[in-house]
Amino acid sequence: MKRKEYETALEPLQLELNNLARWLAHTGQRMLVLFEGRDTAGKGGAIATIAQTLNPRQCRIVALPKPSEREASQWYFQRYIAHLPAAGELVLFDRSWYNRAGVEHVMGYCTDAQYQQFLKQAPRFEKMLVDDGILLFKYWLAVDQAEQEQRFAERASDPLKRWKLSPIDLKAREKYAEYGAAREKMFAATHSKHAPWVAVNFNDQKTGRLTLIRHLLDHVPDPRLPDDVIELPPLAGRAQKERFKGEVKLLG
Repeated sequence: MKRKEYETALEPLQLELNNLARWLAHTGQRMLVLFEGRDTAGKGGAIATIAQTLNPRQCRIVALPKPSEREASQWYFQRYIAHLPAAGELVLFDRSWYNRAGVEHVMGYCTDAQYQQFLKQAPRFEKMLVDDGILLFKYWLAVDQAEQEQRFAERASDPLKRWKLSPIDLKAREKYAEYGAAREKMFAATHSKHAPWVAVNFNDQKTGRLTLIRHLLDHVPDPRLPDDVIELPPLAGRAQKERFKGEVKLLG
């Protein structure tokens, strides 16, 4: 998709996202969106697009690092609970507790017993969230191996994107089939009526973002509220120029 076409299609969706944010604030609803997928699928870009025009105090992005030694000794879901949305908040998880069903399982960072326990507990945990009123969405961003390889090469050659390539990412390139098998087991165990998975084609990231946002907006209650009318009263007196005293200089 060409950039101009993409931006034209995105603008009304971002207006609707702002309406959604106003509705969340007005009703006190809590909304949680999980973004999962292979490396380079486009999770960060999709999340940034959603959050781009929203109040960062209301729309939070959560991208947790590797668990600390203390966190690794806790109940697996414990460190994620602190980041769940409060009233009026939209929280976007850039990877989530599903790390255990993906990278941890495939790369051997958890035991098989821990993996099997996760597959049993995740649907129960999510049922508790939904029963408490949280609006929960789970998206899988799908990308073919050839497209993934092209994006890996782009990151490797771009100094501004190299930080996105970790040693784990490089090892994961050799395990495309294993990650696919792990995803199917994860879907089979954790796709439910109360918390279904939605897979979105992200071979074209611009089209994928538009598709995902449209789905998200179409699956929440109608968030339309009367438009806020903000009127700025005229200044009393002439507009003042910014002036500085002392040694502080104004650049530009």
